[in-house]
Amino acid sequence: MKWDKPSIDRDLVRAFSTRYDIDLLTASILVRRGITDPGEILFFLESDMRYLHNPFLFVDMDVVVRRLLQAVEEGEKVVIFGDRDVDGIASTVLMYQALLEKGVDVSWRLPEGDDPYGLTEKAVRDASEDGVTLLITVDCGISNFTEITLARELGIDTLVLDHHNPHETLPPAYGIIDPKMEDSGFPFRDLAGCGVVAKVLWALEFSSTRFYDQRVCLLNIIPGNGTFILELVKVENLEIIDRSIEHIAPGIFNPAESKLGDFFSCPLFVYDGRRQESWLREIFGQDAEIDLFDLAPEIWKEFPALKEKSLLRMLEISRMARYSEERGREIDILFSLFVLFVTRSCKNLSEDFRSKLDLVALGTLADLMPLMNENRILVRLGIEELMSTKRKGLRELLFRQNLMGKPLGARDLSWHIAPVINATGRLGMPERAAALILEEDDQLVRKIAEEVLDLNRERKRLGDEVWNQVQEGARKSFERSGGRIVLVSGSNIHRGITGIISSRLVNTFGVPSITVSFLDGRAIGSVRSAGGVNVKDFLSRLADLLNDFGGHDFAAGFNMEAERFPLLEERVYSQAASLSKTEGEETLSVDAELPLDYMTPDIVKVVERFEPFGEGNAPLIFLVKGAYIRDLALMGKTERVHVRMLVDTGTFKWPAVFWNAAERVGSDFKEGDRVSLLFRFGRNYFQNKETIQLIILDIKNE
Repeated sequence: MKWDKPSIDRDLVRAFSTRYDIDLLTASILVRRGITDPGEILFFLESDMRYLHNPFLFVDMDVVVRRLLQAVEEGEKVVIFGDRDVDGIASTVLMYQALLEKGVDVSWRLPEGDDPYGLTEKAVRDASEDGVTLLITVDCGISNFTEITLARELGIDTLVLDHHNPHETLPPAYGIIDPKMEDSGFPFRDLAGCGVVAKVLWALEFSSTRFYDQRVCLLNIIPGNGTFILELVKVENLEIIDRSIEHIAPGIFNPAESKLGDFFSCPLFVYDGRRQESWLREIFGQDAEIDLFDLAPEIWKEFPALKEKSLLRMLEISRMARYSEERGREIDILFSLFVLFVTRSCKNLSEDFRSKLDLVALGTLADLMPLMNENRILVRLGIEELMSTKRKGLRELLFRQNLMGKPLGARDLSWHIAPVINATGRLGMPERAAALILEEDDQLVRKIAEEVLDLNRERKRLGDEVWNQVQEGARKSFERSGGRIVLVSGSNIHRGITGIISSRLVNTFGVPSITVSFLDGRAIGSVRSAGGVNVKDFLSRLADLLNDFGGHDFAAGFNMEAERFPLLEERVYSQAASLSKTEGEETLSVDAELPLDYMTPDIVKVVERFEPFGEGNAPLIFLVKGAYIRDLALMGKTERVHVRMLVDTGTFKWPAVFWNAAERVGSDFKEGDRVSLLFRFGRNYFQNKETIQLIILDIKNE
C-alpha cells in the first residue's frame, strides 16, 4: 500500500486561515482536498439553513407552485407516484404529508411486486379512472415520456420532481424540477429526489407569505460630501432580479436619467428608517411622499446584539462576506437581513421546514448523493433532526437497531437504517416502509416495524445465497473483460437485489459491474460504477438494445427483452475495452500529517468540521510518526483475524483497531514497536458510552 501526501501551497493555507478564521490544520486539509472555491468552502464551515440555495432559482419552480396552489384551491384529486427505494419512499412521504396538511384529496403509490422502475401506463390509467387531475412523480418521471404523454391525453397534468439524468427528449409535463437538466437554473446538480421535493415544499410554503410573487425594493443611502450614493436591489421571491447604484447631488439630480422610477415603484425596505427617510427628503424635498418599511426593529427583536451596529459594521464582520470573490456592499447585508426577516417571520419556512430534513438526510445518504455543496447542510441538520424525530416509525427503527439515544452519524444511517427501508422495495413491498413512517398508532408501528425488519432479514438471506452462486461467473467475466468490467446474470437472481450484488462486485473486483435478473421474458439490470466511470453514458452506447434505462452517473439500471440479452453481453465486453484497467498497488491519500502533540481529544473537533462523511467526501486520513504500540491483542467472533491495540502518542493513549491484520503481527509490527500510522478517527459504543478510537489503515515500522 502506497502512502501519498500531496504537496500544498503553504501561503494559500495561511491565507485561508486568516480569511475564514480557521486553524491552520483545517485550512491545510481544505487545500489538500482541492476545496478552494469560496462557494464550496462555505458548505464545510457553515450549517445554517440561510446558506441553502433559493428554490426559486429553478426555472419551473413558480410554474409548479402555482399548479399546486390551484390543486389546493379547487379541491382537485391528486396522486403522488414515487420510487421503491429509500429516496423515493422519503420523497413520497414528504410530498403526501405536506399536501394532506393543506387539505388536498391526495393519495400515494409506489411500485409493487415486479413493477418496473418509474411511472407505468397502468398507474396513469388507474389515476384517470379514479378521477385524478394532477399527478406528481417524485424521484422518477424524467424518463417517462410515453406515460406522461398518456396522462396528458387523459386530461391529467403531471409535475415531475426528479433528480435523475434526463434523456434528450423531455416528457410533456406541466412542470419539471430536476437539477440535472442543463437549463434548470439551479446551481447544484446533485440533490437527491427528497432534496428536490424539499425545495418544492419550501417554495410552496413561501407562497403563503405576503412576499410571494411580489417585487420589493431594498434601499440603502450612503451620504458623502454634498452627494448621496443610493444602493438599490429589486427582489422577487427572495431572489435579486435587478440592482443599481445611483450617485445623486441634490438640486442637480435629473430623475429622467436614472433608474430610480423602476425601483421606487415597488415597496421600499430600509435599515434605520429614520436616517434613511431624512436623507431621502434632503434629496427629493421635505414635502416628498415617502413610504418606507424599516427592517431594523424586526431584526433587533431576533438579534439584539445588532441594535448598535450599522450596515457598514455588519459588513466588516459578516461571515457571508468571507465567501464572496468580490468585496461586498452594505446593500448586500441589507438583502441578507431582508431574507432573514422573511424566513424567520414564517414558522413554516424555518422550524417546520427543518423538521422535514430527517427524511431528506436519510434519502440523500441512501441514494449516495455527493456530500458536497448544500447537501452537507441538508444532511447535517437532518441528522440532528433524526436524533429527536417525532416520526414514530423512524424512532422504532432506531430503537430496534440499537441507535436510539446515541449520537448519530452518516455511517449509522447508511449501514443500519437505510438498508432496512431499502429491503422493502427490493422485495416488492415499499408501501410497508412508507406506512411505517406515516403511522401514528403505537401498536401498528411496532407491528409494521417487525414486518420491515423481517423483509430485511429475507433480503440478507437472498443476497448471501445469490452472492455464493455468482462468484465463479464473476471471476470468469472479470478475466474475459481483461480486468475492466464484471457482468453476471441469471434467473436465480431476485430482481430486488441486483443493485446489492453489483455493489458487492465493485467492492470485490474494483471495476464497474452489471447484474442482470430475468423475469417474465425481460432482462432487468443494475449497473454500479468504479474508477469514475459514468455508467449512464456507458448504457447510452447500448441504448438501441434497451427498452429503457436511466439513473445517475455512478448508479443506473435498465430493462430489455430477455431474448436480446446475448447481443447486449457481446456489446458490453466490446465496449469494456474503452474502460481504464485498474492496476498497481493501492494508494491512500493523506489529508494531514499530525505532530505527536496534536494527538489529543481536541483533534476530533477538526474531524467534526468535515462531517458528514460519505459519497464525495471520504473520512479524513491522518499520518502520525513515532507512535508507540503499548498493548496489542487479537480479536474476532469466530476467528481472531483483527488486531486491537493501545497506541501511545506521548500526551495521550489511544485505543485502536486494525481490521484483518492479524497475519501481519510479528512480521510487520508487534507490541513495543515505534511505528508510523495511517488512520482515521472512529467512534466505539460500549455500555452506552462513546469512545473515540483510531481505525488503523496501515502501519510501517520505524
